[in-house]
Amino acid sequence: MKSYLLILLSLTLFTSCIRQKEAKIPDTPFPYTVTQETGDREMSVAMKRSFKNYSAIHPRNNELYSQFKYTPLKGLDYHNHDGTITRRDPSKIIFENGQYYVWYTKRDTPVIPVGAKNAEKANDTIPSTDWDLSEIWYATSKDGFTWKEQGVAVPRPPKPIVGWRSVTTTDILKFKGKYYLYYQGFMEASGLKGDYCPVAVSYADSPDGPWTPTNEIVIPNGPEGAWDQYAIHDPYPLVHNGKIYLYYKSAFNRPGNVWVAGGLAIADHPLGPFKKHPLNPVLNSGHEVTLFPFKEGVAAIVAKDGNEHFTIQYAKDWVNFEIASITEMVPIATGPFVPDAFTNTSDGRGITWGLCHFVNAGQYGVNQHSILARFDCDLSLDVDDPTMKATGIWQAPNIYFQQGLNNLQRERIENQNKLLQK
Repeated sequence: MKSYLLILLSLTLFTSCIRQKEAKIPDTPFPYTVTQETGDREMSVAMKRSFKNYSAIHPRNNELYSQFKYTPLKGLDYHNHDGTITRRDPSKIIFENGQYYVWYTKRDTPVIPVGAKNAEKANDTIPSTDWDLSEIWYATSKDGFTWKEQGVAVPRPPKPIVGWRSVTTTDILKFKGKYYLYYQGFMEASGLKGDYCPVAVSYADSPDGPWTPTNEIVIPNGPEGAWDQYAIHDPYPLVHNGKIYLYYKSAFNRPGNVWVAGGLAIADHPLGPFKKHPLNPVLNSGHEVTLFPFKEGVAAIVAKDGNEHFTIQYAKDWVNFEIASITEMVPIATGPFVPDAFTNTSDGRGITWGLCHFVNAGQYGVNQHSILARFDCDLSLDVDDPTMKATGIWQAPNIYFQQGLNNLQRERIENQNKLLQK
């Protein structure tokens, strides 16, 4: 008898749940005029995402959505683009002494790189990769379009100090009146064992230097078996809650489908010690690391690599990121102008421009090199630029045709056609 009653009760509850679910199905069509209240009705999963997953219902109203415009820089020489000079991986841009400052990786070598696969052929004058045998240089600008190179900020130290082979991929921090440059320090030619290198730091009283290296590893690699056991790349510091929030990336899951993700390390002082967040990785995609304070949280531009590439994400708590928008033609290795990067703000205003790089300014094996460029956008609470909020960019047909099939793909298609014709 008890079993019968339990079965009857279960059927009653099940039927009630079905009726309640059926009752939620709207009896009117989805409305022509959409408002925020429209999100309260029952709808498909896809339509729910439009109301629940993004910062606004439509991209034109989404403060964390933007297209990107690009402008060549003036004032930087590339030796007739013969491949012997490269500039890449710009830092955040800061405004000091009445002008903008940017730091970047510069390679100036007698010959072009031999390639990572030929790293054993590299020596003291022959680079293996585009970033091998590099130093940290800096430039200044009055308008953000024309730049004047000022010289070396962080040279390669003598062997065996961290970075003796190459110092690259830097970013800037201003904290309590002092300036800090974080960067990757290579102790061997890139490609011999991968890009295995730690993060080092130099400090100064002025953005013009002189810079004093600590000659120590400031953020150690993870323990054996950890996702970041081999690489701590792209150090990117911000100030939050009075602490240094330093985001970085690492590549893991080798061999196989390499996964690139982003981590977070926090310290009370720019020289550490840094403590890695227990939820690392905090970003699951993106080849470079670019973030900026936004409202009470932090936003991230996620370019290249991973399921969530070409997205802009937001973490209200600075740790747990959600996709805020999906965009296109995202700048690579973004170094934005972030006026409130170091102000400990709880009301981040966003960004409107910065520098990025193009690594394919030359042809591989002929004149391979990278160049810096300017990007502009509207990821700001203080700017309203409808042109930046357009969706879909019409490219010239040759842009698409350049993404043509390779010989193996052609051969596969020809073989498929032959099989069908038999």
